[in-house]
Parts: sequence; structure tokens; C-alpha cells
Amino acid sequence: MNPDSEIREFLERHIQAVMQNDMAAYTETTSSDLTIYEWWITPHRIDGLPFHEYMMAEMQRRNTAFGAESGSVAAPESAVPPRFDLANLHIQRYGDTAIASFTMLITSSTSAGIKVAAHNESRVCVKLDGKWQVVHVHKSPAWPAPHLQPEV
Repeated sequence: MNPDSEIREFLERHIQAVMQNDMAAYTETTSSDLTIYEWWITPHRIDGLPFHEYMMAEMQRRNTAFGAESGSVAAPESAVPPRFDLANLHIQRYGDTAIASFTMLITSSTSAGIKVAAHNESRVCVKLDGKWQVVHVHKSPAWPAPHLQPEV
């Protein structure tokens, strides 16, 4: 198997777990000491799995699916689950460590039509005890963000 295709298949399985609120698959593919930056949620690092466990449980309870970024989700009335694409995927592999960088495209069907959201992302994956796990994620806007903070 091509090393890049092994990482791509792993990433797709991992991200699909998020999209489907599948906590068991997410936990299997994510290190318990995960660190993550999700710019649209908080400007601070989020550590560990409890944040995502809560978020995924709430999405499942509300019968919603992860859709577009910035807090929007596919509404329960949408019969079409959101899809994702890893645009411009670049994989750097160093033994049992891989860094995947890409633009995440999430396409959702809403009552107003099709919506595509994008953000840039890097995921660091490490092979632990023979299986790949995501250990770090960093997300950033896919549009020009201001370089300097606004003056108060």
C-alpha cells in the first residue's frame, strides 16, 4: 500500500467519525492527549477528548450532523448528510509520524440550497501500538484574516 494512501484512508475514516457523531470510531482514531486549535470556537488550545465527546453527544441528541464550519450544522430536516473533501492534501511522513495539511471543504444541503464552507487544516498523526491516531489538529480560516488584532 502506498504510504500516502494509508494516511489518506485513515484521515477519511477519522473525519467521517466526526461527521457522523461516531464517538467510538473517533476515540479509536484519536489520542486521548489530543491538542487542537479550532479558531471559530475559541482562540485557545483545547486539550483532550472531553470537549468533543460533549459536542458529539449533543449533536447526536439534537439529531444534527456536523456540517459547515463556524458553528453551523446540517439541520435535522436535511435528508442529505454533509460531505467533506480534503482539497490540496499534502502528506509528509517521517516513520511513524505523518503530517497532513489540506483545505477542508464541507458541503451541506440547507433549505436555502447548497452551502460549501472551507478552512485550512493540519493534522499530526502518530502510529501508536500499531495503529494510527490523531494527536494534534490546527485549523485556520481559508480567507484572508487580518494580520493584526483590531484596536480596542
